Amino acid sequence: MNEAPTWAEFVQGWELGVYSPPVLCGVVAGLVLGAIGVFVVLRRMVFVTVALSQASGLGVALSFFAGIHLGIDVHPVVGALAITLATAALFIVRTDRLGLSKEGLLGLIYLGTWAASIIVGEKIAQEAHDIAGILFGTAVLVEPIDVVLVVTVGAVVLAVHALFHRGLVFVAFDPVGAEVQGLPVRVLDLTGWVLLALEVSVATRALGVLPVFAFAVLPAMAALTVIRRRIRWVLVLAAALGALSGGAGYLAAFFLELPVGASQAAVAVVLFLASLLYRLIAGRDRG
Repeated sequence: MNEAPTWAEFVQGWELGVYSPPVLCGVVAGLVLGAIGVFVVLRRMVFVTVALSQASGLGVALSFFAGIHLGIDVHPVVGALAITLATAALFIVRTDRLGLSKEGLLGLIYLGTWAASIIVGEKIAQEAHDIAGILFGTAVLVEPIDVVLVVTVGAVVLAVHALFHRGLVFVAFDPVGAEVQGLPVRVLDLTGWVLLALEVSVATRALGVLPVFAFAVLPAMAALTVIRRRIRWVLVLAAALGALSGGAGYLAAFFLELPVGASQAAVAVVLFLASLLYRLIAGRDRG
């Protein structure tokens, strides 16, 4: 039997720069997605992250396709950002005028980008392993450019959210009321989706779809379960739980020899279940 990994081995790998980039990416992505995921949950569009992640994967596939078949050198990050941002812009479409629900639009986008990714992937079979890694999780193989992008984009996203906090919260809670109050609802709406798309795009490139989806949904749901009214504390708690999921998930994967993305998602699930238990106990105490 192989010996289980030790803390000394982890420290050594950290000092050599093997483990620090993926852990940093996981913690930062979890923190940022945890916070902005609150707005996704409040809008009851939790699967939007999956759709944006799939769009990001399509952007990567198209980048490879352009380089192989068209002779156009497009960096996968650029392709992912372009397609993801274009997809995010569709979420401000007034679907009621088309006789289509938001969920229907979300399903259309997800299925369309998924089908397109498969079709394009068939045309670039020699690069399929790279695309599959991006779509299903490569947190153990984080590149330096991914670290820079996750940290930089994360800082920008949090800064813009802090600057327009009241407007974004108002639009998320009550878009009709925000419009009555004269707020630029469509601009704020687009801003929120673009910020989410930016973070999802770079995080998916670094970590994969599964942990990104988990970070954007479960910490927010857990925070809203524990804290019901104070939105600022909800954001803080969601960010903390997201960061914990990213860091602790990587440690669990290392010591238990498990897939990194799945371990990070599993930790997020455990934290959410713990929040439900807390709510159940707190409810009984109040009773």
